Order: sequence, then structure tokens, then C-alpha cells
Amino acid sequence: MSQLPNPDDQATVDAPPEPAWQRFDLSTQLDEALSAAEQALAAGRLIVLPTDTVYGIAADALQAEAVQALLDAKRRGRDMPPPVLISEPAMLRALVADVPPEVDTLINRFWPGALTLIMKAQASLRMDLGRTEGTIAVRVPDHAGARAVLRRVGPLAVSSANTSGEPPATSVDEAIAQLGASVSVYLDAGPTPGPVASTIVDLASTAAGRIVRAGVIGHAELVEVLPQLEDVAQPEGAPQPEDEPKPEDTPQPEDTPQPDA
Repeated sequence: MSQLPNPDDQATVDAPPEPAWQRFDLSTQLDEALSAAEQALAAGRLIVLPTDTVYGIAADALQAEAVQALLDAKRRGRDMPPPVLISEPAMLRALVADVPPEVDTLINRFWPGALTLIMKAQASLRMDLGRTEGTIAVRVPDHAGARAVLRRVGPLAVSSANTSGEPPATSVDEAIAQLGASVSVYLDAGPTPGPVASTIVDLASTAAGRIVRAGVIGHAELVEVLPQLEDVAQPEGAPQPEDEPKPEDTPQPEDTPQPDA
């Protein structure tokens, strides 16, 4: 006699598989989200978190294998090292060799905010972020959720949450669509202001500073603090737009590592 199928068995067969990642809403699950992010990062896994520009994919900056996993997830090489996000401006001195007075003025005005600074790294810094040529790119994001994570876990290597060549994610769903199971924990805080990323200023190769990627904060604002600051280079024969160029349209100097969060 044939046996009738068990409805419970059929339900089990038809049930969708559990996702290979965890997702938390920072507005309603903050404690659980911070705990899950902390555990994942400590184990060398990756998380996605919101920032004041776009969503970022993050790894423990002190774990070289985790940073490499971040680059692998984005399909990038070590010639494009990620910047480091910190929770407070005061932490900058633990990462860089020197903070001149004008840089103090700069961060007092623009941090937290969409400004990434490339500076000479501390000689004793134990971070393997890729081919940095002795520099480090640092930023304090102006996002409460991101800074809550950073206060909990310390500095993070963070790059925009997308695979190479694709637009940066401005929602968790966009990040999941691109990064999927390469990330263990997704932290959702709703849409971010993107798609324009932070402005990057190189203070390592020239004391006057130069913008190497146009972003949210324009040259006109920054030059009030750094009067000799060089604006982002334009290709020969290119028309001069009235509006600030988008990051993807900005040529990147070959001699400076280019972070992108």
C-alpha cells in the first residue's frame, strides 16, 4: 500500500533555503546588530554597514586575511587598498605619523563628514590594507549607526558596497544583490544619501594637499582651510563643467592608492 505524503515533509521541501547571511534593522535591532557585527568581524568575516554617503563593506582593519576577503568580494586587487573608518577624530593620531595644525583645523571643520584624508601612516601601524606605499586613508563618517559599530569594534577597513565596476549600493538590498554570501552581516538603516562618495584629499605626497577624487565636499569649501590645495586634475581638452564631477568621472593619479568609500 502506498503511503500518503506527510504535509509537514512537503512544507519542508518547499520552504526556501535560509540565507547565508544575517540582516538587522538598526532602528529596531541595534543591540542584536552590534553584537552580530562584532562577532562576525572578530571571526574575520565581512559586514555591510551604512555611512553618510553610500553603504560600505567592512573588515577588521587589523586582520590581513579579512581585508583580503574584502578585496576579493569586490573583485579588486591590492593596488586599491580600502580606507579606514574611525569613530572619533581623536583616533587619527594613532594611525598617522603626524597631524599638522592645518589638518587639525580641517578635521575640526569637516569631521564627522564626507572627507577622506590620505596621510603617511605610523611606522608601527599593524595594518595590511594592500599596496599603500606607506600611506593610509582615514575618515570619520557622519552616520550614527556606522559610528555605533566603530565604537564597538574599533577601526574598520571599509570600501563601497559593490563589486568592481558596478554602482555603489545606497540600500541594503542593492548591497545583497551584488555581494550576497560573501558578507556575513548586513546592517540596514534605510537609503543612504549617495551615490556620490566622499571627497579624497592627498596630504601624503604634498604638504599643500591635492584633491584626488571629487566628492560631496567641494574644492571651494576645502580651500578655505588649505589655501594652496590643488583641485582634482582634469584630462587634457576636457570641457570644464559648471557642476562638480561625479567620482566615477574623475581621473585618478596612478601614484596614489585610491580608496572609494
